Formats: sequence, C-alpha cells, structure tokens
Amino acid sequence: MDRLTKLAELIAAAKRAGADSADALIVASTSLSVRRRLGAIEQLERSEGFDLGLRVFIGQRVAIVSSTDPDAKGFDTLAERAVAMARVVPEDPFAGLPDVVPVAAGDLDLADTEEPSADALLARTAAAEEAALAVPGVTNSDGAVAGWSRYEIALVGSNGFAGAYARTSHSISTTAVVGTGTGMERDYDWSSTVHLADLGDPVAIGRRAAELAVRRLNPTRPKTARIPVVFDPRIAGSLLGHLSGAINGSSVARGTSFLKDRMGGRVLAKGLVVRDDPLRRRGLRSRPFDGEGMPGQGRTIVDDGVLQTWLLDWRSARQLGLVSTGHASRGTGGPPGPGATNLWLEPGHLTPAALMADIKEGLYVTDLIGMGVNGITGDYSRGASGFMIRNGELAEAVSEITIAGNLRDIFMNMTPANDLEFRRGTDSPTVRIEGLTMAGS
Repeated sequence: MDRLTKLAELIAAAKRAGADSADALIVASTSLSVRRRLGAIEQLERSEGFDLGLRVFIGQRVAIVSSTDPDAKGFDTLAERAVAMARVVPEDPFAGLPDVVPVAAGDLDLADTEEPSADALLARTAAAEEAALAVPGVTNSDGAVAGWSRYEIALVGSNGFAGAYARTSHSISTTAVVGTGTGMERDYDWSSTVHLADLGDPVAIGRRAAELAVRRLNPTRPKTARIPVVFDPRIAGSLLGHLSGAINGSSVARGTSFLKDRMGGRVLAKGLVVRDDPLRRRGLRSRPFDGEGMPGQGRTIVDDGVLQTWLLDWRSARQLGLVSTGHASRGTGGPPGPGATNLWLEPGHLTPAALMADIKEGLYVTDLIGMGVNGITGDYSRGASGFMIRNGELAEAVSEITIAGNLRDIFMNMTPANDLEFRRGTDSPTVRIEGLTMAGS
C-alpha cells in the first residue's frame, strides 16, 4: 500500500469515528552518519524512522495523535482515540482545514538518487580531518562528521488534498583545535547540500576550519566602546532569524512581537530586500507544499526596507483576518505553525573589504553565544568573538565580549556586502551594522 493510500484510509477511519474533517501526515526517514576523530571511528550510525500523525476536527474542536506503527489494522483505534480527545477539548475559533488549492510546483530536484556507503562517508571524514591536522599550528581535532539522509513526506486531507515528496541531504563538517591548556581555540567549517554533486570538497573544508582556528589564537578582550560591527556571513543569517521570528503570524496575533504594528512600514534600511522562496531548486528548505497542503510561492518579505507580509499558516491568518502565505510547518505530533523556508537578504554592491575600508576601529564577529534577544521589545545582547577591525583591516582576535543594541535600530542600520552564498537555508552576505555597543574590559 503506498503512503497516500494509507493516509486516505486513516482519514476514512477518522470520519467513521465521528470526525467532521481530518488530515494525516507521514514522515519516513533513513539516515547514515559517521564521526571520525584523530583517525579513529567514534560513531557509525544508521537509523530508519516512520512517524504518523492524525489531526481531527469536530466543529471547532481539534485533537492530534501520533504513532510509529505503519500497520493499517490499528487505524480505527488511532482514529477513535483522536476523536475522543477532540470531543473534550475547548473550542478553537480559528481551527480548520484550508480550502484545497492545487499544487503545481514543478521539479524542485530535492531527491538525490545516490545513497553513499559507510566507506564513502568515512573517506570524506578522513580527508577533512587530515587536511585540518596538516595545517601548521593545529594541535588537536574535535573530529569530522559526514552524513546522509532521506525524508519522505506525505500529506492527505479530507478537504481533497493529497501530496507527497522526498528530499535528501548530504553533509560534511570538521572542527580544528589550536593551542594548549587554557589557551586552546577552535573553529569549524561545513557543507550541507541536497545533492552530493553540490557538496563542498572535504579537503577544502578541513583546511578552512584549521586556518580559521589558527587565526583565533591568543585573543584579547578589548575595551568597551560603541563602534561599527561587521557580521561574518555564517552568523549574519541570525539577524534574518530574528526578523522572521518578529514577523511570524503567531507572534503577531498574540501581540508578542516588536514589529506587530509595522506592516507596510519601514523595518530595514532603505534599499534592503529580503526574500523567501520554498520553490528554489535544490534549496535546503524547499518544498512543493506546506504543512497544510498550501502551494509553495516565492515572496518578497521586505522590499526597499518596507515590510510586505507576515509569515502565516491558516490559524494565525484567521486570527489576523488574512489568508495563509503557505508558511505552515509541522511535525506528526503537533499542530502547524508558521515558519520561513529558504530565506535570504539580497546582496549589496560593495565587497566585504570595501564595506570595512573606512572603519578606523570596529569589530568583525565570527561567532555568537547565547540567546539574549527579547522578541517583545527587540532588545539584543549576545556574547561574541571575532576580530578587531583597525584602519579597514582585520586585526587581533578578540573574545569574551558582548554586543548589544535593539533590533529596531540594528535593522535600520544594516549594509550588506556582495558576497551572498546559499549555504544554510537562511542566508545573508556579510553585513555591517552601525552603532552597536561592544562590552569588553
């Protein structure tokens, strides 16, 4: 029995049990991962999973049950349990399935046909770690990890929706250690792609991790100052993460976002553009439909600094008197909730070097620590490490510092460089921010 047929039978069981409407989700997964450290295999793991979720509606009452049993013989019992739960929970005035919208996403090329062997993954970890250890100054390794996974997602609703797709992932990462005792520092590099053909070279990744670690040796703690701060691309995406959290429909509907009243207003510096596209070919977060069966659609989230849309699933959309933007994400054990897909900040025109050229004294951040961000007020305070910028050039390494400000001001004082690469799912070029407080010694 194929998965769509299996889900259709579960929906039928829910209707027989007394549900007015229902939808059901299957997530089946297979993964293989290898960890190697100092030439020895520390972990070799293969796992297979099957998760099934059923959501039932009785009027405005909703309940969700999940199972790991694929046997259709248990569907009647599972459905009866869900319906019994729905009968006793409070009504939710915003609950309900969407009207069916046809999905015609085209070929997103999300499933690689090549499944690597354990030996192939071990060879990648060996190449990455040995390249890192060969760099002068590296004294130890925190290991290299290579992995592969395949997920198959199927969704069926009593509203007539039925869809399924598969996606794969290949990854390699390594972490190098330099120095000794209390003077040790470490850094990392990685690559994660849908297709093996796009995966980064393990040797280059190992070498890059080591070179980054060597640069971090003997960090100082600078004096407190209010200075320009430049975010490296690997952590600049965190700013987009804070933006997507602030425009999440659930937060807006609850009134717990500092941007709750900014629709149609300027939220980023003039000229800045943020896009979200679940249909990007081979995208790390691409999908033909969302967790409620809504079709994927590329959107401009911020245009010329002006907020164009919230990120909405159907529940948050109904709360706000709007319609879903197709951003529902869900697992088998919980309700859908809005979330970004492939999200990025459009690049600017300056190179990273030109972006820093006029900075007499500033900070270049390569790592952030902690989660000191208040989503209600926008207050921002996070531990950081990186390098001082002196006369437009990267200078000494620094650590044990904090950078602080407010996201409203941060967003309005951002300047992106031209080095955008799609590597993470949420992607940003190098970003310069004026007027942050660096708290040091």
